Amino acid sequence: MVSSIVAQLIPTYDKLIIEGACALVFFIWVLIVVRFVSKRFYEIMVAKNPTNVAVYYTRKLIHILAGGLVAVCVPFLFSSPLLPVILAFILAFFTYIPHKQGKLMTWFQTEDNIYEVHFCLMWGIVIGLAWVIFDNPWFGVVPVSFMAFGDAVTGIVRNTLYKRRTKSWVGNIAMALFCVPLGYLLMGPLGALAGLLASIVEHFELPPLDDNITVPLVAFIVLLVGSYCL
Repeated sequence: MVSSIVAQLIPTYDKLIIEGACALVFFIWVLIVVRFVSKRFYEIMVAKNPTNVAVYYTRKLIHILAGGLVAVCVPFLFSSPLLPVILAFILAFFTYIPHKQGKLMTWFQTEDNIYEVHFCLMWGIVIGLAWVIFDNPWFGVVPVSFMAFGDAVTGIVRNTLYKRRTKSWVGNIAMALFCVPLGYLLMGPLGALAGLLASIVEHFELPPLDDNITVPLVAFIVLLVGSYCL
């Protein structure tokens, strides 16, 4: 049992070299998105929108390009969760430090929350648990996709309509229209149910929890319980 788990967590030496190179590429890609692409995007957005709206749009861009895109690539390029999880935790640390030091990357970070840190942590936790429990990274990729792509959809819709960060069922409907088909495509009816419930729970904030925690957590629990009950 223990040896099986260890084998899941640690790739063989030859794979470790290749996957290490992939992890490095992704790490550089995320840094480029966060430090350059998103900053330029913010500059374009803030010229036409209030600052808080531009920041919110920029967060969603990072969700898609850094969180979602990398997650979808994970099952194809990695044989274990070790390096993706380490990468996620390193990025969580890097996004937390500006809050600690009071030197925020103001184009996407705000003083009133550290939700981007939660995003990185949950990305790593859900991907890691999926591999350990199911030996199948897609059980983690699907909840993370709801968080990265689905939450971005609802945020963009609400930001466009209301020009501020707010909760609205219109955004949740838009999220469901994306997440339910995606969940069905990747995980069948159980995935569709996970997408629907994730879209509903996104509407509610339960401090100190935010939707970067509740969305992937609820979706993962649905897949976990459903896979053992059905």
